[in-house]
Amino acid sequence: MAKTIVVKQIGSPIRRPEKQRKTLIGLGLNKMNRTRELEDTPSVRGMVNKIPHLVEIIEEKG
Repeated sequence: MAKTIVVKQIGSPIRRPEKQRKTLIGLGLNKMNRTRELEDTPSVRGMVNKIPHLVEIIEEKG
C-alpha cells in the first residue's frame, strides 16, 4: 500500500494570493476544517510546504 498523509485546511483563502487559492484547490480543499487523505508524493509535499499557514498534516499513514 502506498504511503498517505491526511491534510486539514486550517486557514481561509480569503485575501490570499491567487496562487495560494489554486494550491488549496489542487489539494482538494476549499472550505475550513476540511480534510483529505492524499498520496504522499514529492509534489503533494511541495504543495503543502507552499501554504503551511493554511494547512496542517494531521497524520501520516503507511
